[in-house]
Amino acid sequence: MKRILRMGMVGGGVGAFIGEVHRKAARLDGYVEIAAGAFSSDPAKSKRTGEELGLDPSRVYASWESMLAAEAKLPKGERIDFVSICTPNDTHFPIAKACLEAGFDVMCEKPMTFDVAEALELEKTVRKTGRTFGLLHTYTGYPMVKLARDMVKAGDLGKIRKVVVQYPQGWLYKPARADNKQAAWRTNPKLSGRAGCMGDIGVHAANLAEFVTGLKITEVLADLTTYVKGRKLDDDGNVLFHMEKGAKGVLTASQIAPGEENDLHIWVYGEKKALCWYQENPNYLRVFDQEKPEEVWKRGNGYVAAKSASAARCTRTPTGHPEAIIEAFANHYNNFCDTIRAKELKRRPSALELDFPGVADGVRGMKFIAAVCDSSQNGNVWTKI
Repeated sequence: MKRILRMGMVGGGVGAFIGEVHRKAARLDGYVEIAAGAFSSDPAKSKRTGEELGLDPSRVYASWESMLAAEAKLPKGERIDFVSICTPNDTHFPIAKACLEAGFDVMCEKPMTFDVAEALELEKTVRKTGRTFGLLHTYTGYPMVKLARDMVKAGDLGKIRKVVVQYPQGWLYKPARADNKQAAWRTNPKLSGRAGCMGDIGVHAANLAEFVTGLKITEVLADLTTYVKGRKLDDDGNVLFHMEKGAKGVLTASQIAPGEENDLHIWVYGEKKALCWYQENPNYLRVFDQEKPEEVWKRGNGYVAAKSASAARCTRTPTGHPEAIIEAFANHYNNFCDTIRAKELKRRPSALELDFPGVADGVRGMKFIAAVCDSSQNGNVWTKI
């Protein structure tokens, strides 16, 4: 029986979208409980969130600093085991660094930090403390994305030639209302960082491309645009990119595409075959061979498990019963938590347990954002990562 881990949360107060997703995902399989939190910079809101979650009032804190100080004083069997960070980008680094140095493992929202310098410093902190650090690049948690990666790794597609990845949304196609807090901080360079659309969803697309192919993006040529008048950060972007081993690709991300919701879509073309995965229909992976009929691999079938142990590990329900975003989040939380448990038992975590995004992915993401911004600002020139 797995030990139930105690989670503390920073951010994710009443009315916050992503915090509730994290809570549902972490608790989905019954091996994590919410034990404490500093849910808002507003102490009253944090208190109200704790009440709604049914937490002990003494474990609901007015600030993340007070939470770390108080929890660190509790006995090992009572204090939180890890902290989930669900705050705007500008606060990720100081909170994560303090948590790690206080002896707590960390699961953090993406992008990992505000800039590259913070990312590199956080990487050093993870290495120095030896703590477990997870990063919520959600989409690599889907079973069929793991299947796609394992197919590429097995050589089914042959040498990768080209990658096309898109992520259009429409929710920022016009100026956001003043009370839209999600839009307010994501379009504020003081809170979000150098990039808007590219930092919010373009980095997801880049992470997906690298995860599936196993190849790193080495340089980019970017064209970022801000269409909505008065907006300070990009809301649309197009990127040509080069990868290791001669592969090339195209990435497009937009938040001003009316009618689009979360149309994350990736195509990978190899010398032998190609594959395609679509986030809004995530339980299917399409595989193409020029000489044969199209294949559709369906999540939950035995043949998927035979091909990819990672996909099987991340599957809960039989084929035909859809699994989606909450489960993808939960898959990352499960592997992250199993890694924590393995370390507690002085056991080396298995490759399957370690199959979640970490600090290296966070550094890659921040370097991608920086290179894309530099490329666009310097006249759409090729820029190395």
